[in-house]
Amino acid sequence: MNFTYPKIEKLKSKKLIDQLFSEGQSVSVFPLRLVYLGTTFDDGVLVKTGVSVSKRNFKTAVDRNRIKRLLREAYRLNKPDLFNNLTTQHAFMILYIGKDKPTFAQVDASMKKLFGKFLNQHSKS
Repeated sequence: MNFTYPKIEKLKSKKLIDQLFSEGQSVSVFPLRLVYLGTTFDDGVLVKTGVSVSKRNFKTAVDRNRIKRLLREAYRLNKPDLFNNLTTQHAFMILYIGKDKPTFAQVDASMKKLFGKFLNQHSKS
């Protein structure tokens, strides 16, 4: 995998997002939570990912959008290291559950721990 996050890898299907939250499993490393579901895609993409930040914790769109940018960038940079050994297709939703505005270093470190925990849990099942 390369260091890009193209449109084809973005999770946009409302139906799939609803299914993800109703049937998916989750892994948490504060301040991030990953909800994932094994599925199949017609376009041959290995992973589709979305990010979300709570409106309850961050009232202004400026703050929410900044955190979402940080989450997408941390995901983009860590994606090749984490998913080279992933063979099945998955849908991911990364949620920011903290109440404070994070720095990129905090988000990046949490993202690495989160996907490490996901890979450990996924390899056991």
